[in-house]
Amino acid sequence: MRVGIIGVGGVGVELVNYLLTLGSMSEIVLVNRNKEKAMGEVADFSYVESFTYARNTHLHSGDYVDCAHCDVIVITAGAQLKGNQTRDELLHENATLIREIVHELSTYAPQAIIIMVTNPVDVLTHIAYKEGLYPRERLISAGTLVDTARFMKIVSKKVGIDPKNINGYVLGEHGKGSTLPWSICNICGLDVDTFCELNGLPLLDRAQIYQDVINAGFEIFYKKGNTNHSTAASVFRIIRAIANDEHSVLPLGVYLEGEYGLSDVVLNVPVVVTRKGATKILNYKLLPEELEALHVSAKTMQKMAQEVLTNSSLSVAPRS
Repeated sequence: MRVGIIGVGGVGVELVNYLLTLGSMSEIVLVNRNKEKAMGEVADFSYVESFTYARNTHLHSGDYVDCAHCDVIVITAGAQLKGNQTRDELLHENATLIREIVHELSTYAPQAIIIMVTNPVDVLTHIAYKEGLYPRERLISAGTLVDTARFMKIVSKKVGIDPKNINGYVLGEHGKGSTLPWSICNICGLDVDTFCELNGLPLLDRAQIYQDVINAGFEIFYKKGNTNHSTAASVFRIIRAIANDEHSVLPLGVYLEGEYGLSDVVLNVPVVVTRKGATKILNYKLLPEELEALHVSAKTMQKMAQEVLTNSSLSVAPRS
């Protein structure tokens, strides 16, 4: 499999590390506005081969044209959060750049699967989709997969169980507008309360756990300036599911067309990931309050996207 990475910042570089040491990629292309930076990363990574026994990968820097044969392209380029800035405030700063990137990619790699990582990731995926260049199954927001990983880890620490045995999804927006539907969460196959009751554990404080999930990324950001390790790991998980045609179920951002009673919005919901992208959106019977929370999240996302799409300097023709 060939992978292109647009933007060689903290997440992009960390993703290269995962792909080189744990993946089985045949080629990785790095595209960065500062070409010297991309060339330097390639040179540095070239010596990793001496210490790893994974498949040797052709890693090189280039431009959009060099992504022509990429199966998956990850977009991490864009302005990063500054100080107390929110993901929402990044929107207008990154919207124009993302549209330019998607147009470039569609020229050279129209059949690729695009994974959006640049924040605010779900709204930018929506804006990119409205350009009409990629179908919804091949234009994916990495969205709440990292939030879900945080949820799994936080619960695992409470109950003393490997996080890989914690099942559930953070849905909706990647950010403060996300929702955690406990009705579809379980620990080792048991609903959360039953597991705790049968194993002598206190019931989980669901409100506190949700708040801890929301705060996790911000706390890391305030301490070190980014969340590159966990974000890159989540993107690697998506790429692995695509490369291996796993039919894995992951919570990712896709453009909804009636699912969960929602349309014209990119929102994170459980999807089946295959060699062709997010090929199927799964339906869950959420509790009324959980479905309402998803709709509230959707309204926020729609409003943000519409503000950009109706801006005269960024207006685009409707998707046909």
